[in-house]
Amino acid sequence: MWPCFGILALLVLTVTLSPVTAAAPSENHVTGEDAYPPLWDLAPENLLDFPVKDNKIVINAWNYQERLGVYKSLLNASAKYFGAFGPQNSGNILWGLPLQHGWQFRTGRLADPSGVTSCGYENGEHLCQSVRSWWSCMNYYLAIIPFLGAVEAGLFGQLPYEIEILPPEEQKDDFCYSVKDCWSLMPNLMDDWKAFFEYLLSTEENAVSSAIFSSFKLDDALGLMWKAHTTSIAYGLPKFQDSLKYLSDPEAKFGRDWGNAVDFIGATHFCTDLPTTNNFQAFLPQRMLVESDVLPSISDFSPQQNKVLVSLRALYKANKLTGGLLLKLWQKAMSTEAGREMGRKLIEGLTSSQKLELLDLDGI
Repeated sequence: MWPCFGILALLVLTVTLSPVTAAAPSENHVTGEDAYPPLWDLAPENLLDFPVKDNKIVINAWNYQERLGVYKSLLNASAKYFGAFGPQNSGNILWGLPLQHGWQFRTGRLADPSGVTSCGYENGEHLCQSVRSWWSCMNYYLAIIPFLGAVEAGLFGQLPYEIEILPPEEQKDDFCYSVKDCWSLMPNLMDDWKAFFEYLLSTEENAVSSAIFSSFKLDDALGLMWKAHTTSIAYGLPKFQDSLKYLSDPEAKFGRDWGNAVDFIGATHFCTDLPTTNNFQAFLPQRMLVESDVLPSISDFSPQQNKVLVSLRALYKANKLTGGLLLKLWQKAMSTEAGREMGRKLIEGLTSSQKLELLDLDGI
């Protein structure tokens, strides 16, 4: 029985990620202001741009602009390590985090899905991030936890003040708010993020000059970052399972499918710099899914967007049918640099694969 499941899963993966007729990268190139998260220019540039109260830097992580400022501080503090990979910090692999968060904000996924409050809505508290939003809560573990890991690693040097993260009005026990607090609650996750930032810092120590980080290896950095990223997802998924009840069934399934897909994407050490992330995100849904949305024929989505959603659904189903065997096989295949390069090419071709139309969606 299991061999059959394994063969089925591999066939689904091959069809889902087939690179046939891959689109040229230039077709989806995002430039100008659209290349950055909404309100990027208005977000705090560094930690000292945040309010200081009682000798503490106070950050409201439930305000979109302030959480964006956390990301901007990380990007600015780490810029010197990525100078060789693109102009104006465009090669920084941390771009994937704020760009994903900006997509969540732009598409309304950070607003209160229960509709009880005006949090996150344009005609209400537009910059508010709802603690009832599954996306917002999951993102906390990909914003505040990496940030505190960077603080502990020393990315920001010796800070003149302590850091204080303000708690939400509800579900306070689902989050941590300081380096000490997070270390006590989730040491393994903090270890992973700290290890990534310590790797960046170590390249500076080993460099032949302050301007050239000769020991920097992008694949190693991506491996450490994705390890931390997938651990963040693994911590958040069970914790915020109940928050999916506020979403439509198609949106909840999309969230679940996306969380599953991150493990596959991360195993390839997929590059999350500015241009690559923007090109990839162009095929994510531009709004929340509603009950009337039926794959693969959502009328106001592009064919590529429909195909991506179908791919994510099929990948989740195949991995579930195999009891996680598909992911283990994929991770084994991605254990070499050559394997990871092939995996990245398969993912990049996902949006243009004509073979996706052959998938049987019944029951998925």
